[in-house]
Amino acid sequence: MHQFTKPEMKTTADQSGLLAPDTSGTNFYRADPSLADLLRIYLSEKLFNHIEPQLDRLGELVGGRLDECGRMADRHVPVLHHRDKFGRDVQTIEYHPAYRELENAAFGEFGIHAMSHRKGVLGWPDVYPVTAKHAFTFLFNQAEFGMGCPINITDGAAKLLSRFGDEALKAKYLDGLTQTDMSKLTQGAQFMTEKEGGSDVGKLTTMAVQEGDHWRLTGDKWFCSNADAKAIMLLARPQGAGPGTRGIGLFLMPRFLDDGSPNHYRIVRLKDKLGTRSMASGEIKLEGAIAYSVGRLDRGFVQMAEMVNSSRLSNGVKSTSLMRRAWHDAMAVARGRVVFGSRISDLPLARRQLMKIMLATEQGLSMSFLTADALDRAEGGSQDAAALLRILTPTLKFRATRDARKVCGDALEMRGGIGYIEEFVTARLLRDAHLGSIWEGTGNIVALDALTRAVGRHGAESVLGADLHARLDDSADVPQAWRDRLHGLTDRAIAFAREVARHSENEADARRATSALYHVASAVMLTWEGARIHAMRGDARRVLLSRAVIDHRLAANDPFKLMTGRAERAIVTHLLDDHALGMADVGELLTAA
Repeated sequence: MHQFTKPEMKTTADQSGLLAPDTSGTNFYRADPSLADLLRIYLSEKLFNHIEPQLDRLGELVGGRLDECGRMADRHVPVLHHRDKFGRDVQTIEYHPAYRELENAAFGEFGIHAMSHRKGVLGWPDVYPVTAKHAFTFLFNQAEFGMGCPINITDGAAKLLSRFGDEALKAKYLDGLTQTDMSKLTQGAQFMTEKEGGSDVGKLTTMAVQEGDHWRLTGDKWFCSNADAKAIMLLARPQGAGPGTRGIGLFLMPRFLDDGSPNHYRIVRLKDKLGTRSMASGEIKLEGAIAYSVGRLDRGFVQMAEMVNSSRLSNGVKSTSLMRRAWHDAMAVARGRVVFGSRISDLPLARRQLMKIMLATEQGLSMSFLTADALDRAEGGSQDAAALLRILTPTLKFRATRDARKVCGDALEMRGGIGYIEEFVTARLLRDAHLGSIWEGTGNIVALDALTRAVGRHGAESVLGADLHARLDDSADVPQAWRDRLHGLTDRAIAFAREVARHSENEADARRATSALYHVASAVMLTWEGARIHAMRGDARRVLLSRAVIDHRLAANDPFKLMTGRAERAIVTHLLDDHALGMADVGELLTAA
């Protein structure tokens, strides 16, 4: 369900009608006109027309069978077996059939992991741009967040191998990593975290000793998702290499050796996790495991950063996906339940809570597409896009993942005590949302990456500022006064980021500065997108969200002053309604008190 149209959402309720409905049977693509609008903006008409039937099919599955599979896979967690039935030391992980069904859909039917690498997926003659791929990511993860990790790290492993591996290694493993035939698929993984290292990767202790054309690895990896993957990318320190990240090499470690026997490492145990319980994360002990070097031995950390950056983008998209699913559920409750004689969606305080859920979700969607488009253009050779990507990736990862925790909690509260019960999706959404801000760097780490590195070392904020100013200049239908205000806020956000990055004593403000960049950038993007949607179909309401960003995410509010004036009530009404609004009417609301 979404603010710009009132979709035909199927709901289920008990016979007495006392419980609020949920979203069972909803087609989550049809229920999300914002997704279609942004795809039309970023993709060619030919590509959009090709993938829309596939997105429609996935949207139906996500609201039906895959949703049920996600619930079952979360409840019936993986089980590690250390021996087979004959007593042989052969480790296997047992998964519930629902998890296997999710795998078949993600890897086999839709081939999400292969879209950036293999031509012909879903009948498209070329590889897909990242913006198109992540439309599928965004939809799929509304059914099951845990499977998003194996999809992403298989994709990432293929990217690392194709970019840095030698021809022999690519010939041996690349086809399997990009297969959509489940009998030939080689799922990938990324084993990086160690007890000694954590975020400080330079402290890792895993050692690599060369032995002919391969290496032997010893050590422990502490948090290894997709633990039984067949091709693992990991970092280790070659014997004799120096300390820190410059002494770390990148290696590919197969699960099985060429003769079919298990490689020399053990899954010690599986993690008992708060969220993403469907997917097996384990502790790994390397006991002379055979591995192959990938790229330059002294550039392993830099090369792995390629995978981490792609994962951070994926993380932002997936966290936005959780927010969208939370929004759907909150709206099903709000429109489907009557209390004290009124629908919840008609009550002022509930409408304000719905607006908060909507706003963070739409910000995440806009920033996800902006970042994905920057990646597409960077891979096409644009240096400006590469610099833009450098600052957008940690900024998206920092803010969208944090917003997801709050949004999913608010959606759970909208359902009340029933939302806390695991039979409904909201409890799982909230559990899963907490992983986003930890995966691929905690909030502090990515905020420092955005400020001290992207801004302080690379000056990427200049490219971001230029891009945002250009988008405002390119939105001539939007009232000049509003664009002038956004021009001014863009300059202030860039200046604040520079000030924080300039001196180490300002480090404590890194999170505030990163959030300011995110909010200003999203306000500009919502304006730019709204102008284009208005040109396409005469609806400028998305521009109103930019005012909501400024009012509620950036303005210094007086805690003793009433906040909900006539203009805000009108804006909320238009955004929660299903009627288009022209730019003239939107323009009046942008500056009204």
